[in-house]
Amino acid sequence: MVERTGRPGYLQIADDLRKQISDGRLAPGQSLPSTAQLSDQYEVSAGVVKAAISVLRTEGAVIGQQGKGVFVRDQAERRPPSQAASSPAGDEATMRQLTEVLAAVRDLGERVARIERSVFPEPPQAGRPGK
Repeated sequence: MVERTGRPGYLQIADDLRKQISDGRLAPGQSLPSTAQLSDQYEVSAGVVKAAISVLRTEGAVIGQQGKGVFVRDQAERRPPSQAASSPAGDEATMRQLTEVLAAVRDLGERVARIERSVFPEPPQAGRPGK
């Protein structure tokens, strides 16, 4: 069950699954329980479980196989994130993603500024009361 600690539920689930992997309760090659089973076990929605599994995929702890499930990866096959990012292809992909994120943030900032200008009119200038 996910506890109300202020830490997001998906991270609590990822922590628990990561612990099960590290202590051997979930062995390399073993399938994780289904999304429905994990939802019941942790008493959360399927979306929360999917977010937790996504975290573990990003870390390289598990690997998904379309139509078959999600499996624990052999720890020897895992590359630390720093190694993945140090390859030239990794650097290029990371820079492309970073550029896309920065452009999206810039666009969102401009959109928020337009909304703020329309919702909050400019305050009257000093020396011109009432305007």
